[in-house]
Amino acid sequence: MKNSDTHHSQFDHNQPRNDSSSTTIDSRFNQTLKNVQGLLKGRSIPGKVLLTRRLEPADELTVLSPDYRRTQSAHETGTSDRINTVLDEDVQNTSKQGNTTNVGKLKSSASDHEITSKEVPRSTIGARATDSARVMKLTKELSGTTVILERLRELAWSGVPPNMRPTTWRLLLGYAPPNSDRREGVLRRKRLEYLECVSQFYDLPDSERSDDEINMLRQIAVDCPRTVPDVTFFQQEQVQKSLERILYTWAIRHPASGYVQGINDLVTPFLVVFLSEYLEGSTENWSVSTLSSQKISEIEADCYWCLSKLLEGMQDHYTFAQPGIQRLVFKLKELVRRIDEPVSRHIEEQGLEFIQFAFRWFNCLLIREIPFNLVTRLWDTYLAEGDALPDFLVYIYASFLLTWSDELQKLDFQEMVMFLQHLPTQNWSHQELEMVLSRAYMWHSMFNNSPSHLAG
Repeated sequence: MKNSDTHHSQFDHNQPRNDSSSTTIDSRFNQTLKNVQGLLKGRSIPGKVLLTRRLEPADELTVLSPDYRRTQSAHETGTSDRINTVLDEDVQNTSKQGNTTNVGKLKSSASDHEITSKEVPRSTIGARATDSARVMKLTKELSGTTVILERLRELAWSGVPPNMRPTTWRLLLGYAPPNSDRREGVLRRKRLEYLECVSQFYDLPDSERSDDEINMLRQIAVDCPRTVPDVTFFQQEQVQKSLERILYTWAIRHPASGYVQGINDLVTPFLVVFLSEYLEGSTENWSVSTLSSQKISEIEADCYWCLSKLLEGMQDHYTFAQPGIQRLVFKLKELVRRIDEPVSRHIEEQGLEFIQFAFRWFNCLLIREIPFNLVTRLWDTYLAEGDALPDFLVYIYASFLLTWSDELQKLDFQEMVMFLQHLPTQNWSHQELEMVLSRAYMWHSMFNNSPSHLAG
Protein backbone atom coordinates (compact mmCIF):
# COMPACT_ATOMS: atom_id res chain seq x y z
CA MET A 1 0.00 0.00 0.00
CA LYS A 2 2.85 2.36 0.71
CA ASN A 3 4.59 1.62 -2.56
CA SER A 4 3.88 4.47 -4.92
CA ASP A 5 4.28 2.39 -8.07
CA THR A 6 1.71 -0.07 -6.84
CA HIS A 7 -0.65 2.76 -6.01
CA HIS A 8 -0.13 4.28 -9.42
CA SER A 9 -1.01 1.11 -11.28
CA GLN A 10 -4.09 0.43 -9.16
CA PHE A 11 -5.66 3.76 -10.01
CA ASP A 12 -4.43 4.25 -13.57
CA HIS A 13 -7.49 4.65 -15.75
CA ASN A 14 -5.80 2.73 -18.57
CA GLN A 15 -5.73 -0.46 -16.53
CA PRO A 16 -8.50 -2.99 -17.21
CA ARG A 17 -11.23 -2.99 -14.58
CA ASN A 18 -12.15 -6.37 -13.16
CA ASP A 19 -13.34 -7.98 -9.94
CA SER A 20 -9.81 -8.12 -8.62
CA SER A 21 -9.26 -4.38 -9.03
CA SER A 22 -12.66 -3.68 -7.45
CA THR A 23 -11.68 -5.80 -4.48
CA THR A 24 -8.41 -3.93 -4.24
CA ILE A 25 -10.19 -0.58 -4.20
CA ASP A 26 -12.64 -1.91 -1.60
CA SER A 27 -9.77 -2.96 0.60
CA ARG A 28 -8.09 0.46 0.19
CA PHE A 29 -11.21 2.25 1.39
CA ASN A 30 -11.52 -0.08 4.36
CA GLN A 31 -7.83 0.37 5.11
CA THR A 32 -8.35 4.14 5.03
CA LEU A 33 -11.03 3.76 7.68
CA LYS A 34 -8.68 1.70 9.82
CA ASN A 35 -5.89 4.22 9.38
CA VAL A 36 -8.18 7.00 10.56
CA GLN A 37 -9.17 4.87 13.55
CA GLY A 38 -5.50 4.59 14.39
CA LEU A 39 -5.14 8.37 14.23
CA LEU A 40 -8.10 8.82 16.55
CA LYS A 41 -7.15 6.27 19.21
CA GLY A 42 -6.23 7.82 22.51
CA ARG A 43 -7.38 11.27 21.48
CA SER A 44 -10.41 13.06 22.83
CA ILE A 45 -12.13 14.39 19.74
CA PRO A 46 -15.51 16.09 20.12
CA GLY A 47 -18.30 15.87 17.62
CA LYS A 48 -19.37 13.31 15.11
CA VAL A 49 -17.81 11.33 12.31
CA LEU A 50 -19.13 11.78 8.81
CA LEU A 51 -19.09 8.69 6.63
CA THR A 52 -20.20 8.46 3.03
CA ARG A 53 -21.41 5.38 1.21
CA ARG A 54 -21.26 4.77 -2.51
CA LEU A 55 -24.27 3.02 -3.92
CA GLU A 56 -22.88 2.08 -7.31
CA PRO A 57 -20.39 -0.76 -7.97
CA ALA A 58 -16.85 0.08 -6.89
CA ASP A 59 -15.31 -0.03 -10.33
CA GLU A 60 -14.20 3.60 -10.41
CA LEU A 61 -12.66 5.89 -7.84
CA THR A 62 -15.43 8.46 -8.11
CA VAL A 63 -17.08 9.93 -5.05
CA LEU A 64 -19.86 12.19 -6.22
CA SER A 65 -23.23 13.11 -4.74
CA PRO A 66 -22.67 10.74 -1.80
CA ASP A 67 -25.46 9.64 0.49
CA TYR A 68 -24.32 11.03 3.80
CA ARG A 69 -24.96 8.95 6.87
CA ARG A 70 -24.59 11.02 9.99
CA THR A 71 -23.68 9.50 13.31
CA GLN A 72 -24.18 11.37 16.52
CA SER A 73 -22.12 11.07 19.67
CA ALA A 74 -23.61 11.05 23.15
CA HIS A 75 -24.40 14.40 24.75
CA GLU A 76 -23.04 16.28 21.69
CA THR A 77 -19.53 16.21 23.18
CA GLY A 78 -18.23 12.90 21.90
CA THR A 79 -15.09 11.00 22.91
CA SER A 80 -12.48 9.09 21.00
CA ASP A 81 -13.88 5.81 22.36
CA ARG A 82 -17.36 6.63 21.09
CA ILE A 83 -16.01 7.65 17.68
CA ASN A 84 -13.96 4.48 17.38
CA THR A 85 -17.04 2.41 18.23
CA VAL A 86 -19.02 4.15 15.50
CA LEU A 87 -16.19 3.59 13.01
CA ASP A 88 -15.93 -0.09 13.94
CA GLU A 89 -19.66 -0.56 13.38
CA ASP A 90 -19.56 1.16 10.01
CA VAL A 91 -16.60 -0.89 8.80
CA GLN A 92 -18.40 -4.09 9.79
CA ASN A 93 -21.64 -3.01 8.13
CA THR A 94 -19.78 -2.08 4.98
CA SER A 95 -18.03 -5.41 4.70
CA LYS A 96 -21.37 -7.20 4.98
CA GLN A 97 -22.93 -5.09 2.25
CA GLY A 98 -20.00 -5.29 -0.12
CA ASN A 99 -20.19 -1.60 -0.92
CA THR A 100 -17.29 0.81 -0.85
CA THR A 101 -17.35 3.11 2.16
CA ASN A 102 -15.52 6.37 1.98
CA VAL A 103 -14.11 8.38 4.80
CA GLY A 104 -15.44 11.91 4.88
CA LYS A 105 -13.88 14.63 6.92
CA LEU A 106 -12.07 12.78 9.71
CA LYS A 107 -9.72 15.15 11.44
CA SER A 108 -10.48 16.75 14.77
CA SER A 109 -14.10 16.64 13.66
CA ALA A 110 -16.13 16.04 10.56
CA SER A 111 -18.94 18.11 9.10
CA ASP A 112 -20.78 20.80 10.97
CA HIS A 113 -24.10 19.52 9.74
CA GLU A 114 -25.00 16.38 11.58
CA ILE A 115 -28.27 18.04 12.62
CA THR A 116 -30.90 17.25 10.02
CA SER A 117 -32.80 19.92 8.17
CA LYS A 118 -35.99 18.73 9.90
CA GLU A 119 -34.57 19.69 13.28
CA VAL A 120 -33.11 23.05 12.27
CA PRO A 121 -34.09 25.24 9.29
CA ARG A 122 -31.49 25.01 6.54
CA SER A 123 -30.71 28.71 6.66
CA THR A 124 -29.79 28.59 10.35
CA ILE A 125 -27.42 25.64 10.18
CA GLY A 126 -24.02 26.97 11.16
CA ALA A 127 -20.49 25.67 11.40
CA ARG A 128 -19.44 22.89 13.75
CA ALA A 129 -17.62 25.67 15.54
CA THR A 130 -20.81 26.17 17.57
CA ASP A 131 -20.61 22.73 19.22
CA SER A 132 -20.34 23.33 22.94
CA ALA A 133 -17.46 20.88 23.46
CA ARG A 134 -15.39 22.42 20.69
CA VAL A 135 -16.05 25.92 22.02
CA MET A 136 -14.91 24.79 25.45
CA LYS A 137 -11.74 23.23 24.08
CA LEU A 138 -10.91 26.30 21.98
CA THR A 139 -11.63 28.59 24.92
CA LYS A 140 -9.34 26.56 27.14
CA GLU A 141 -6.59 26.46 24.51
CA LEU A 142 -6.72 30.17 23.79
CA SER A 143 -6.79 31.16 27.46
CA GLY A 144 -3.69 29.16 28.37
CA THR A 145 -0.36 30.74 29.19
CA THR A 146 1.12 29.11 26.09
CA VAL A 147 -1.03 27.97 23.18
CA ILE A 148 -0.12 24.57 21.72
CA LEU A 149 -0.35 25.40 18.03
CA GLU A 150 -0.73 21.82 16.83
CA ARG A 151 -3.72 21.36 19.11
CA LEU A 152 -5.15 24.68 17.95
CA ARG A 153 -4.78 23.60 14.32
CA GLU A 154 -6.74 20.41 14.98
CA LEU A 155 -9.57 22.33 16.63
CA ALA A 156 -9.61 25.12 14.04
CA TRP A 157 -9.66 22.80 11.01
CA SER A 158 -13.39 22.20 11.34
CA GLY A 159 -14.37 25.77 12.03
CA VAL A 160 -13.82 28.51 14.59
CA PRO A 161 -16.57 30.50 16.36
CA PRO A 162 -16.62 34.06 14.96
CA ASN A 163 -15.72 35.67 18.29
CA MET A 164 -12.59 33.50 18.52
CA ARG A 165 -11.42 33.92 14.91
CA PRO A 166 -9.31 37.07 15.29
CA THR A 167 -7.13 35.59 18.03
CA THR A 168 -7.05 32.13 16.44
CA TRP A 169 -6.04 33.40 13.01
CA ARG A 170 -3.27 35.60 14.43
CA LEU A 171 -1.88 32.57 16.25
CA LEU A 172 -2.23 30.12 13.37
CA LEU A 173 -0.36 32.46 11.04
CA GLY A 174 2.45 33.05 13.53
CA TYR A 175 1.70 36.77 13.69
CA ALA A 176 0.86 36.63 17.40
CA PRO A 177 3.19 34.56 19.62
CA PRO A 178 1.83 31.47 21.45
CA ASN A 179 3.07 32.88 24.77
CA SER A 180 0.31 35.10 26.14
CA ASP A 181 2.74 37.23 28.16
CA ARG A 182 4.50 38.37 24.97
CA ARG A 183 1.44 38.75 22.77
CA GLU A 184 0.35 42.29 23.55
CA GLY A 185 3.86 43.68 23.26
CA VAL A 186 4.54 41.95 19.93
CA LEU A 187 1.27 43.15 18.42
CA ARG A 188 1.92 46.71 19.58
CA ARG A 189 5.39 46.67 18.02
CA LYS A 190 4.20 45.19 14.70
CA ARG A 191 1.36 47.68 14.45
CA LEU A 192 3.75 50.56 14.94
CA GLU A 193 6.05 49.07 12.31
CA TYR A 194 3.17 48.99 9.83
CA LEU A 195 2.38 52.65 10.52
CA GLU A 196 6.00 53.55 9.83
CA CYS A 197 5.89 51.65 6.54
CA VAL A 198 2.72 53.47 5.47
CA SER A 199 4.35 56.78 6.30
CA GLN A 200 7.53 55.83 4.45
CA PHE A 201 6.01 54.29 1.30
CA TYR A 202 2.36 55.30 0.93
CA ASP A 203 2.04 58.83 2.32
CA LEU A 204 4.10 60.34 -0.47
CA PRO A 205 3.35 62.62 -3.41
CA ASP A 206 3.60 60.94 -6.83
CA SER A 207 6.62 63.13 -7.57
CA GLU A 208 8.59 61.00 -5.13
CA ARG A 209 7.52 57.68 -6.67
CA SER A 210 9.02 55.87 -9.62
CA ASP A 211 6.93 55.32 -12.75
CA ASP A 212 6.49 51.66 -11.81
CA GLU A 213 5.27 52.60 -8.35
CA ILE A 214 2.80 55.11 -9.79
CA ASN A 215 1.44 52.52 -12.21
CA MET A 216 1.16 49.94 -9.44
CA LEU A 217 -0.72 52.32 -7.17
CA ARG A 218 -3.09 53.20 -10.01
CA GLN A 219 -3.78 49.53 -10.68
CA ILE A 220 -4.52 48.94 -6.99
CA ALA A 221 -6.83 51.96 -6.98
CA VAL A 222 -8.70 50.47 -9.95
CA ASP A 223 -8.97 47.00 -8.37
CA CYS A 224 -10.15 48.05 -4.91
CA PRO A 225 -13.69 49.02 -6.04
CA ARG A 226 -13.90 45.68 -7.87
CA THR A 227 -13.11 43.72 -4.71
CA VAL A 228 -16.06 41.55 -3.60
CA PRO A 229 -18.47 43.79 -5.54
CA ASP A 230 -21.58 41.95 -4.32
CA VAL A 231 -20.89 42.91 -0.68
CA THR A 232 -21.81 46.57 -0.20
CA PHE A 233 -19.55 46.94 2.84
CA PHE A 234 -16.50 46.81 0.56
CA GLN A 235 -17.85 49.70 -1.49
CA GLN A 236 -17.35 52.15 1.38
CA GLU A 237 -14.69 54.68 0.52
CA GLN A 238 -12.85 54.25 3.82
CA VAL A 239 -12.74 50.47 3.37
CA GLN A 240 -11.29 50.83 -0.11
CA LYS A 241 -8.72 53.29 1.21
CA SER A 242 -7.65 50.75 3.84
CA LEU A 243 -7.36 48.08 1.15
CA GLU A 244 -5.27 50.42 -0.97
CA ARG A 245 -2.85 51.21 1.86
CA ILE A 246 -2.43 47.55 2.82
CA LEU A 247 -1.90 46.36 -0.76
CA TYR A 248 0.47 49.11 -1.81
CA THR A 249 2.59 48.81 1.33
CA TRP A 250 2.75 45.04 0.91
CA ALA A 251 3.71 45.32 -2.77
CA ILE A 252 6.48 47.84 -2.12
CA ARG A 253 7.96 45.63 0.59
CA HIS A 254 7.75 42.51 -1.59
CA PRO A 255 9.36 43.58 -4.87
CA ALA A 256 9.88 40.01 -6.10
CA SER A 257 6.20 39.86 -6.90
CA GLY A 258 4.89 43.37 -6.43
CA TYR A 259 1.15 43.77 -6.70
CA VAL A 260 -0.66 41.03 -8.64
CA GLN A 261 -4.38 41.17 -9.35
CA GLY A 262 -6.07 38.72 -7.03
CA ILE A 263 -4.08 39.63 -3.95
CA ASN A 264 -6.71 42.29 -3.29
CA ASP A 265 -9.22 39.48 -2.68
CA LEU A 266 -6.92 37.84 -0.15
CA VAL A 267 -7.08 40.84 2.19
CA THR A 268 -10.87 40.74 2.52
CA PRO A 269 -11.27 37.79 4.93
CA PHE A 270 -8.71 39.34 7.28
CA LEU A 271 -10.42 42.73 7.09
CA VAL A 272 -13.81 41.27 8.01
CA VAL A 273 -12.46 39.09 10.81
CA PHE A 274 -10.41 41.81 12.48
CA LEU A 275 -13.19 44.39 12.11
CA SER A 276 -15.55 41.95 13.83
CA GLU A 277 -13.75 42.67 17.10
CA TYR A 278 -15.21 46.19 17.01
CA LEU A 279 -18.35 46.01 14.83
CA GLU A 280 -21.43 43.91 15.54
CA GLY A 281 -24.28 42.53 13.49
CA SER A 282 -24.37 41.84 9.76
CA THR A 283 -21.41 42.89 7.63
CA GLU A 284 -23.87 44.66 5.34
CA ASN A 285 -24.67 47.11 8.15
CA TRP A 286 -21.10 47.85 9.19
CA SER A 287 -19.63 51.31 8.90
CA VAL A 288 -15.96 51.93 9.61
CA SER A 289 -16.73 55.61 10.12
CA THR A 290 -17.67 54.71 13.69
CA LEU A 291 -14.09 53.62 14.42
CA SER A 292 -11.22 55.85 15.47
CA SER A 293 -8.26 56.29 13.16
CA GLN A 294 -6.11 54.40 15.68
CA LYS A 295 -8.41 51.37 15.60
CA ILE A 296 -8.48 51.43 11.80
CA SER A 297 -4.69 51.55 11.63
CA GLU A 298 -4.44 48.61 14.06
CA ILE A 299 -6.88 46.59 11.95
CA GLU A 300 -4.96 47.47 8.79
CA ALA A 301 -1.72 46.40 10.46
CA ASP A 302 -3.17 43.04 11.45
CA CYS A 303 -4.43 42.52 7.89
CA TYR A 304 -1.05 43.49 6.46
CA TRP A 305 0.98 41.16 8.65
CA CYS A 306 -1.43 38.24 8.30
CA LEU A 307 -1.46 38.67 4.52
CA SER A 308 2.35 38.67 4.60
CA LYS A 309 2.41 35.48 6.68
CA LEU A 310 -0.10 33.76 4.40
CA LEU A 311 1.83 34.60 1.24
CA GLU A 312 5.17 33.55 2.70
CA GLY A 313 4.14 29.97 2.09
CA MET A 314 3.18 30.55 -1.52
CA GLN A 315 5.61 33.16 -2.79
CA ASP A 316 5.96 31.65 -6.25
CA HIS A 317 2.21 31.94 -6.75
CA TYR A 318 2.65 35.66 -7.42
CA THR A 319 6.12 36.02 -8.91
CA PHE A 320 6.66 36.42 -12.67
CA ALA A 321 4.49 33.97 -14.66
CA GLN A 322 3.12 32.66 -11.33
CA PRO A 323 4.83 29.25 -11.59
CA GLY A 324 3.47 28.07 -8.24
CA ILE A 325 -0.10 28.33 -9.45
CA GLN A 326 0.73 26.67 -12.76
CA ARG A 327 2.28 23.76 -10.88
CA LEU A 328 -0.81 23.32 -8.70
CA VAL A 329 -3.14 23.51 -11.70
CA PHE A 330 -1.18 20.65 -13.28
CA LYS A 331 -1.52 18.63 -10.07
CA LEU A 332 -5.25 19.35 -10.00
CA LYS A 333 -5.63 18.03 -13.53
CA GLU A 334 -3.79 14.83 -12.62
CA LEU A 335 -5.77 14.32 -9.43
CA VAL A 336 -9.10 14.76 -11.20
CA ARG A 337 -7.98 12.21 -13.80
CA ARG A 338 -7.26 9.69 -11.02
CA ILE A 339 -10.50 10.29 -9.17
CA ASP A 340 -12.99 10.79 -12.00
CA GLU A 341 -11.63 9.61 -15.32
CA PRO A 342 -14.90 10.14 -17.30
CA VAL A 343 -15.16 13.84 -16.51
CA SER A 344 -11.42 14.26 -17.02
CA ARG A 345 -11.67 12.66 -20.45
CA HIS A 346 -14.70 14.79 -21.37
CA ILE A 347 -12.91 18.02 -20.41
CA GLU A 348 -9.91 16.96 -22.48
CA GLU A 349 -12.03 15.92 -25.49
CA GLN A 350 -13.76 19.30 -25.47
CA GLY A 351 -10.38 21.05 -25.53
CA LEU A 352 -10.85 22.82 -22.21
CA GLU A 353 -7.62 23.40 -20.30
CA PHE A 354 -7.67 23.40 -16.50
CA ILE A 355 -5.64 26.59 -16.47
CA GLN A 356 -8.60 28.37 -18.09
CA PHE A 357 -10.83 28.01 -15.05
CA ALA A 358 -8.67 26.81 -12.15
CA PHE A 359 -6.09 29.59 -12.35
CA ARG A 360 -8.52 32.03 -10.75
CA TRP A 361 -9.36 29.50 -8.04
CA PHE A 362 -5.74 29.28 -6.93
CA ASN A 363 -5.06 32.96 -7.53
CA CYS A 364 -7.97 34.15 -5.36
CA LEU A 365 -8.23 31.08 -3.10
CA LEU A 366 -11.84 30.45 -4.15
CA ILE A 367 -13.10 33.76 -2.71
CA ARG A 368 -14.82 34.66 -5.98
CA GLU A 369 -16.46 31.26 -6.38
CA ILE A 370 -18.51 30.92 -3.17
CA PRO A 371 -20.78 33.25 -1.18
CA PHE A 372 -18.65 35.61 0.87
CA ASN A 373 -20.36 34.61 4.12
CA LEU A 374 -18.76 31.15 3.72
CA VAL A 375 -15.25 32.41 3.05
CA THR A 376 -14.14 32.79 6.67
CA ARG A 377 -15.25 29.23 7.43
CA LEU A 378 -13.21 27.98 4.47
CA TRP A 379 -10.24 30.00 5.65
CA ASP A 380 -10.38 28.37 9.09
CA THR A 381 -9.33 25.20 7.29
CA TYR A 382 -6.83 27.01 5.06
CA LEU A 383 -4.99 28.55 8.01
CA ALA A 384 -5.14 25.36 10.06
CA GLU A 385 -3.26 23.58 7.26
CA GLY A 386 -0.28 25.90 7.75
CA ASP A 387 2.68 25.19 5.48
CA ALA A 388 0.80 22.27 3.89
CA LEU A 389 -1.90 24.58 2.50
CA PRO A 390 -0.71 24.87 -1.13
CA ASP A 391 -0.76 21.11 -1.67
CA PHE A 392 -4.05 20.68 0.18
CA LEU A 393 -5.67 23.28 -2.07
CA VAL A 394 -5.37 20.76 -4.90
CA TYR A 395 -7.64 18.35 -3.04
CA ILE A 396 -10.14 21.03 -2.04
CA TYR A 397 -10.42 22.27 -5.61
CA ALA A 398 -10.73 18.75 -7.02
CA SER A 399 -13.60 18.16 -4.62
CA PHE A 400 -15.09 21.53 -5.55
CA LEU A 401 -14.92 20.81 -9.29
CA LEU A 402 -16.30 17.29 -9.01
CA THR A 403 -19.36 18.57 -7.19
CA TRP A 404 -20.66 19.11 -10.73
CA SER A 405 -19.20 16.03 -12.44
CA ASP A 406 -22.51 14.87 -13.91
CA GLU A 407 -23.41 18.31 -15.19
CA LEU A 408 -20.00 18.93 -16.76
CA GLN A 409 -20.13 15.72 -18.79
CA LYS A 410 -23.27 16.99 -20.56
CA LEU A 411 -21.74 20.30 -21.66
CA ASP A 412 -19.69 21.25 -24.70
CA PHE A 413 -16.64 23.52 -24.56
CA GLN A 414 -18.46 26.86 -24.61
CA GLU A 415 -21.10 25.69 -22.16
CA MET A 416 -18.44 24.42 -19.76
CA VAL A 417 -16.56 27.71 -19.89
CA MET A 418 -19.73 29.65 -19.07
CA PHE A 419 -20.72 27.18 -16.34
CA LEU A 420 -17.33 27.25 -14.62
CA GLN A 421 -17.16 31.04 -14.76
CA HIS A 422 -20.58 31.34 -13.10
CA LEU A 423 -20.87 28.34 -10.82
CA PRO A 424 -24.27 27.80 -9.14
CA THR A 425 -23.01 28.39 -5.62
CA GLN A 426 -25.01 31.53 -4.81
CA ASN A 427 -27.38 29.57 -2.55
CA TRP A 428 -24.73 27.42 -0.90
CA SER A 429 -24.85 27.01 2.86
CA HIS A 430 -22.21 25.64 5.22
CA GLN A 431 -23.51 22.17 4.35
CA GLU A 432 -22.24 22.24 0.76
CA LEU A 433 -18.89 23.67 1.84
CA GLU A 434 -18.47 20.94 4.46
CA MET A 435 -19.13 18.30 1.78
CA VAL A 436 -16.31 19.76 -0.29
CA LEU A 437 -13.92 19.74 2.67
CA SER A 438 -14.96 16.22 3.69
CA ARG A 439 -14.19 14.78 0.29
CA ALA A 440 -10.94 16.73 0.08
CA TYR A 441 -9.72 15.28 3.36
CA MET A 442 -10.76 11.77 2.37
CA TRP A 443 -8.94 11.94 -0.96
CA HIS A 444 -5.88 13.49 0.67
CA SER A 445 -5.72 10.65 3.18
CA MET A 446 -5.90 8.13 0.33
CA PHE A 447 -3.47 9.66 -2.14
CA ASN A 448 -0.96 11.57 -0.10
CA ASN A 449 1.15 8.56 0.84
CA SER A 450 1.76 7.91 -2.86
CA PRO A 451 2.61 11.35 -4.26
CA SER A 452 4.13 10.01 -7.48
CA HIS A 453 0.70 10.18 -9.11
CA LEU A 454 0.98 13.96 -8.88
CA ALA A 455 4.66 14.18 -9.84
CA GLY A 456 5.79 16.29 -12.70
